[in-house]
Amino acid sequence: MEENQNQLETAGIPQESEKSVQTTATSSQNDFAAQTAHDDFDWSVDKRNVASYSKEKRVELDQVYDSTFKSIAESELLHGSVVGLTKTDAIINIGFKSDGLVSLNEFRDMPDVKIGDEIEVMVVEKEDRNGHLHLSRKLARQARAWQKIVDFYKTGEVVTGTITSKTKGGLIVDVYGLETFLPGSQIDVKPVTDYDQYVGKTMDFKVVKINETIRNAVVSHKALIESDIEQQRSVIISQLEKGQVLEGTVKNVTDFGAFIDLGGVDGLLYITDISWGRVTHPSEVLENGQKLNVVVLDFDDERKRISLGLKQLTPHPWDNLPAEIAEGAKVKGKVVNIEDYGAFLEIMPGVEGLVHVSEITWSSQPINAKEFFKMGDEHEAVVVTLDKEERKMSLSIKQLTADPWENIETKYPVDSRHKGVVKNITPYGVFVELETGIGGMIHISDLSWIKRYNHPGEFTKVGENIDIVILSIDKENRKLSLGHKQLEEDPWNTFETIFPIGSVHEGNVTRKDEKGATVQLQYGLEAYAPARHLRKEDGSTVEADEVLPFQIIEFDRNDKRILVSHTKVWEQGKVEEKEAAKKEAAADAEKTKKAVKNVQSKVEKPTLGDLGALAELKEKMKKAEEGE
Repeated sequence: MEENQNQLETAGIPQESEKSVQTTATSSQNDFAAQTAHDDFDWSVDKRNVASYSKEKRVELDQVYDSTFKSIAESELLHGSVVGLTKTDAIINIGFKSDGLVSLNEFRDMPDVKIGDEIEVMVVEKEDRNGHLHLSRKLARQARAWQKIVDFYKTGEVVTGTITSKTKGGLIVDVYGLETFLPGSQIDVKPVTDYDQYVGKTMDFKVVKINETIRNAVVSHKALIESDIEQQRSVIISQLEKGQVLEGTVKNVTDFGAFIDLGGVDGLLYITDISWGRVTHPSEVLENGQKLNVVVLDFDDERKRISLGLKQLTPHPWDNLPAEIAEGAKVKGKVVNIEDYGAFLEIMPGVEGLVHVSEITWSSQPINAKEFFKMGDEHEAVVVTLDKEERKMSLSIKQLTADPWENIETKYPVDSRHKGVVKNITPYGVFVELETGIGGMIHISDLSWIKRYNHPGEFTKVGENIDIVILSIDKENRKLSLGHKQLEEDPWNTFETIFPIGSVHEGNVTRKDEKGATVQLQYGLEAYAPARHLRKEDGSTVEADEVLPFQIIEFDRNDKRILVSHTKVWEQGKVEEKEAAKKEAAADAEKTKKAVKNVQSKVEKPTLGDLGALAELKEKMKKAEEGE
């Protein structure tokens, strides 16, 4: 009502005429609805005042009226004052045509809000569906907070925020009323697992990332710590010198070394610089939180890296080598490294010696160091060479005992028989150990007089005991030539009489291929039948596992080779059968001749019957001759 009165006064209409104007307007509406005869009535004429405003004048007056109010735009930030309070809202005057309302829920941080307080608000709508001016203090604070956060992100300035809650992967931080995200990895330089301990704390942060589109910001407390550490690092590094001894605390033990906190800056103590002796893992010597003195070995100003040493604080063990460690002395050591060429024994921390594979045993057979030595095992050895300047030592295990090859001819003379253990098998022979350091090889051809082996593994296995005969001794090269078949006499002298060429024997076909078949004869003897000698009488071919008669067609004593044939057996039978038939026919013909001569001698004049008998005898003789 007051607003209407003001509008009337501005238009030059007295207030007391307001009622008459409303009455006149109501009457006009009724007349219009009734369609009276006064449709051409001029409503712009004021009966109380003959003066009227032109259209131009009205526009001018409207402009004057509007200029008395502030021009606003939606989403604009404005300052206003509280001019009234209700149970639910605060009435805010921003100098607009009408006052706006802000919910008291947006004043939770100002529980004592009162009339006259100045606040900042945002214009949400100049006129909502109820015709009211819609303002928001909350949105104004958020907008102002976002502007500050963007400015802090650009300048790198530190902001203060309160951690309000925990969320997935981090924490929620309230910065000037705006929720920002603090990732778990950005809380501290050390890994953090318990996020709840930070809820409710007020801390300083650095804005590290923003998203203008969704108004999202990421903050970091770790960045501030790292910045401080970097400043401390620069100061400490600028004061460092090589060889300087510093006190530090073991911060983190890794597989390759340990990080040492030198009071604001970390240095790396590499595993090889922990001890003069071999260290398998730094945790064997160091543990987190341990305090120790270290020496600065090197540092890099650009890369901000510091290399530290611990063993360098004590003299090198080679410089204080005990007098009892000398060439020819017996020492004990622990296996600390194994290579193909030998093993390293640690005699004392930082002092190692190499046992070459050739110094493990007196045997000339190759030895695998990785099979002989085990990490951590202790061995006794003899110092063979010692070079303090080069810090090298060669050791020998075999020299702990006398060289067994010195009297080899006495202990293992040629043709003597012994027992040994199969140590290794190769395609060409079997290596047998007679005693530690003494061994030799049985060639594949010396395994058996009779059987031919494709591989020695068919005859024996590693670890089995075997009887042998010493065939020859090579003392210079430490080699023995051994035999197994020589334990028995050569049976081929006897075989030559049992299996003469042309003799037939029963044989079992054990193997067959395209070229021929292997046939097992008596006494375990093997023979070979070429493919052309495997044809049967019915035209088929001999197959494996068949037992058939075979004829000896070749016997080579020197090469220990026998060739046989099944085809010759039945072919020879046919020849013999034919020969027998010929002999029988010849015998019949001779008998007939004798009969004819006998008849002729007794009969002077043949009769017709005699002539018939004679003709029959002549026919028999003819047939006999044809049969021959």
